[in-house]
Amino acid sequence: MVQRVIVFIFVVVFGIATAFGKTYKYTYPIACGNLWPAVKDTLANQDEYAKVAVDEAKTTAEYQPKHSVHVDITGTVLQRMNHVTLVPKGTGCEMEVVSNWSGWGHEDQGDFKKRVDETLVKAKAPGEPAKPAAVAAKPAGPGE
Repeated sequence: MVQRVIVFIFVVVFGIATAFGKTYKYTYPIACGNLWPAVKDTLANQDEYAKVAVDEAKTTAEYQPKHSVHVDITGTVLQRMNHVTLVPKGTGCEMEVVSNWSGWGHEDQGDFKKRVDETLVKAKAPGEPAKPAAVAAKPAGPGE
């Protein structure tokens, strides 16, 4: 009986703790209208992302990363949709990524940001130097 109660409490606490993803914010020195195509191109990679739903009007998308390996059963069972939203910040743009899972084999939010940055570099005009945009990154605080 005691074991069942302990297991139940563990499942409830673990479920609540993993039900909400953490928001990561990255500031780009370009307009959201220039960043949005890179986000969509990144999500169009069917080898990396599944169940992609894009809202053009709100410049937001939800997606599920594909993982080649899950070290534990919780990674497989608890995988949820991640979200990305672009928010104008002056002349720049803030990319907010809500990531629900990171583990030994992957870091969803970091992998997504890296792929967006790579897409931005590829999209540069031939005459421009190929370098990633200067990006300020910070995880959002609990109240943000």
